[in-house]
Amino acid sequence: MAVQITYDEALLAEIAARFDLREPNRLALERIVRAIEVADGTFTELVADLATGVGKTFLMSSLIDYLAAQGARHALVVTPGSVIQKKTLDNFDEASSKYVAGAEHVPVVITPDNFRAGSVAAALRDPSALKVFVFNVQQLIRPTDKVSRKVRDTDEYLGAALYEYLDEADDLFVIADEHHIYHEKAKAFSSAIRDLRPVALVGLTATPSPADLTKIVFQYTLGEAIADGHVKVPVIVYRKDGTKDERTQLADACQLLRAKQDAYAAYRAITSDAAAVRPVLFVVASSIEHAGEVGQLLAQPGFIGDPGAVLEITSQSSDEALTALAEVESEASPIRAIVSVNMLREGWDVRNIAVIVALRKLASQTLTEQILGRGLRLPFGARTGSPAVDQVDLVAHDSYKQLLAQKDVLAQRIQLPSSAVATDDQGAATPPVMPAIVSDGEGAVAETLGGEAPSPTGTLGTTISVPLPSASGTEDEAALDSIQIVETTEYQLKPTPQPMGRVDGAPQIVFPRRQSKLTYARFTLSDIPDGDALAAGARFITEVPTFLLRDALIGDRDGEAVKIKISPQEHAEAQQELTIIDTVREDLVTAIFRNPGVMQERAEKNAAKRLVRAFLKGAGVNDETTTVEWGELRRRQAVAGMANLISAAYAGRKREQQHELVAVELPIEPVLVEPDAKDAYNDVFVKHVQFAGWQRNVMPIATFDAGTTEWAIAHLLDREPSIEWWLRIYTNGPAFIPTPTDGNYFPDFIALDTTGTFWLIEGKSDKNSNDADVLRKKDAAVKWARSVRDDGQFGTWRYVFATESDIKSASGSWASLLIVTEPE
Repeated sequence: MAVQITYDEALLAEIAARFDLREPNRLALERIVRAIEVADGTFTELVADLATGVGKTFLMSSLIDYLAAQGARHALVVTPGSVIQKKTLDNFDEASSKYVAGAEHVPVVITPDNFRAGSVAAALRDPSALKVFVFNVQQLIRPTDKVSRKVRDTDEYLGAALYEYLDEADDLFVIADEHHIYHEKAKAFSSAIRDLRPVALVGLTATPSPADLTKIVFQYTLGEAIADGHVKVPVIVYRKDGTKDERTQLADACQLLRAKQDAYAAYRAITSDAAAVRPVLFVVASSIEHAGEVGQLLAQPGFIGDPGAVLEITSQSSDEALTALAEVESEASPIRAIVSVNMLREGWDVRNIAVIVALRKLASQTLTEQILGRGLRLPFGARTGSPAVDQVDLVAHDSYKQLLAQKDVLAQRIQLPSSAVATDDQGAATPPVMPAIVSDGEGAVAETLGGEAPSPTGTLGTTISVPLPSASGTEDEAALDSIQIVETTEYQLKPTPQPMGRVDGAPQIVFPRRQSKLTYARFTLSDIPDGDALAAGARFITEVPTFLLRDALIGDRDGEAVKIKISPQEHAEAQQELTIIDTVREDLVTAIFRNPGVMQERAEKNAAKRLVRAFLKGAGVNDETTTVEWGELRRRQAVAGMANLISAAYAGRKREQQHELVAVELPIEPVLVEPDAKDAYNDVFVKHVQFAGWQRNVMPIATFDAGTTEWAIAHLLDREPSIEWWLRIYTNGPAFIPTPTDGNYFPDFIALDTTGTFWLIEGKSDKNSNDADVLRKKDAAVKWARSVRDDGQFGTWRYVFATESDIKSASGSWASLLIVTEPE
């Protein structure tokens, strides 16, 4: 007769106290027990979705002890690979640092290595003994013609196959670690577990499969774990100087690791009973070959600096490497950096991962959370109050914007279908929303929580390959290296923008563009005095530090709701590449001749050397100095400083200008009009968005940069009876006014009034209206309008310069605007 599991509140409280369960683990245990009780002996499969780092091993051990207290004597823990299997066995080993204490019922632990021993057979025949089996899923799969399974073979001591023994046990409970790997669509793996006909199959995972959403009985998000202080606070680390090569990322990560080492040591120095923990760097590579390259780089001076301190873990790793991995938390472990491909994505986590670098594309939120999850466990068991100790740094120079944009996903619950909603302690339930699986078009798969899938019609089929760690020994099966999951999602194609020309009746405007012919005096470096170079070099007399920006993702809890917020942290100084001064000299000379106005002549080459000597003298470097080294940022900025010096001198050379007016036909047609353009009179202003619905616009749409100037002027013109037509002018278009020093000036509008006068209009914020370049452009436009009128071939053109205050004072009246702006 199958064992009867009931919900015993007193027993649950006792076990929670003995195991010192965290609150989410206690609640998960209660929900699981209640679900098993409701099933009343009928097979049930249920899933606890618990954030990585919260302590699923404590939940597993406490559940086994609860089942044993109510008479169950058989529990099978299924793991996806040898690394997680070893960790699970350590959880039951009192001699291990990973032992989970608190069990009242001490189990006989049965493994692939000992299940054929005579002593184990005796325990199997003992109905009072609690037996916990820890096996990889590959070791349970039905054998084939090519691959045998020892658990399916008859055992001489037991008198039957172990799998048959498990199948006949009427009180068998299966606990599937990383349960998302074994869901029903992975048929071979699924049947290996489900064919045992257990009383219940309990799945533990931080990333449940979409196919198993109806089985989830408890959820606890990473955002909640961050907010409640059960895990480290993730910190996204990045540069804003554009540097994102792998070598720089790894150098920065090693710099951060050294800072972590100091912080861990400082905490231990003031906490007498603190465990001995040394921080470790975790690097995710894209391939086995890549992992080898990364490992060799980290072994070099300036990085980890010791080949013996860098551990590579791949599917080809030796037993010695796996042993070193298992001991990485030990104070005696020499390992300071672990480089992995896919082996350690799931189920493996240690308390001393302090810095993470992902040198592969973070293709989905699940993958991001899996990688981040390797470093979430708290090094000293609880938050210490020291940010450097309580945080895990994720170096992401190339993807930090993406990661910061996804911050809210960490706190989103996977909402369940109504048939599977689990109630809280007060019986409240959450509304159902299913997650969608979408493809980025390059083979990468992203999971979007909350049902947000691409909107338009059609069907998108995507395939997810879930890599599985190989089984140990001779029982590997190449055909089962991955599980193919095909998901289907509807999408719609976005409507195509339509080309359109002028509105009916709108005129073509002939804009008189002023073109200049410049005659320059010949440029020579001899025109630049040493004093200018000396002053330019003085800006670089000291080394320039480079900083790593650090944004913590903190959890802010308001009752049941959790909001993930970005909290800027103190910058960390980055390590820089050093360059000898002779190379800097060469770079400065190269910067001079990169200017197209500098000729490759003997006199110019001598002048360049003279300017470099003066520049470096200003920076504190004598001509004879050869041993000085400059940091990368200082070198790069100095090269730019020299280039700016030459460019400024070149721009300031004497020149003569000749002008002529050239007819330019406006507008340029057609333009692409978005089908979802906003309405100019019914929608609020949005920068750079197309607006339609105008009355006097030459074109059907217009976009704007600013609401208080351009947008306001457009509405004034569009309502003004004395304005026949108006046209928006855009930067880099054909209608502009050349200026002597500020390039081409592009005003905002052309308006044609009922008298036939053309108005060139500029709107400018009060803040910038008196800027030097703005005033120069204004002066150039006034002179241009005067010259066009004097020319007489293009009609009457006048220029209006209106500030925010002018526009506001005009109160929507064109005549009033002309009064306050006083155009010439």
